[in-house]
Amino acid sequence: MSVSYGLIFDVDGVIADTEAVNARASIKVFSELFGVEGVRRQDFEAGLGRGAEAYILAAAEVHGLTLSEEQVAAATAARQANFLAILEQEPLPPFPGVLNLMEAALAHPEWAVAIATSSTRQKSEAVLKAAGVPYTRMVYICGDDVTRKKPDPQLFLLACERLGLSPRRCVVIEDAPNGVQAALAAGCRCVAVTNSTDADRLAAAHLVVSSLEELDLARLHDLLHG
Repeated sequence: MSVSYGLIFDVDGVIADTEAVNARASIKVFSELFGVEGVRRQDFEAGLGRGAEAYILAAAEVHGLTLSEEQVAAATAARQANFLAILEQEPLPPFPGVLNLMEAALAHPEWAVAIATSSTRQKSEAVLKAAGVPYTRMVYICGDDVTRKKPDPQLFLLACERLGLSPRRCVVIEDAPNGVQAALAAGCRCVAVTNSTDADRLAAAHLVVSSLEELDLARLHDLLHG
């Protein structure tokens, strides 16, 4: 039996609660590099899923801060360093249902699995290792592999290409509006999980769930053929 379907996972906010860590790491950057206090997690929301630069610029806009290219580069480097330092000190368990769904797909001859994230390889690999994801058995696409970030579909199109499957045979699991938009633009089916934002902001997805425990391969198969 040959592979017929692809299951593509975003990382931040889908595999584990990295958005909380991203926010903490970035809030520290605004305080230490720019002297801006009072930055909150929700200030980064417009940049969710779009890569580190967009994430930093989202909060900068909220706080009326104009950053040069050099400042953005310094901020993203400091953010990643802060993030990795937090991961070295604190556990990062996977969200419920993530590993079970991955293992089910990896064990099924009709399914193949991919990771597709806007994060850098160093940062995303640290998350995958911390969460116990068997990513070496999967196609693995990160922000270093593409020139355009979400909501552009390039990341997911490349994942489908590496899987050897048409986008219409692939399901993307996302947690952010920009990711949902990118998945739809790629021509994939999209399941959105409400780990990072409210269901109404994810309503464009083909299916919205509160936990990946609600999913199994049969439901994903029905989604692809619905």
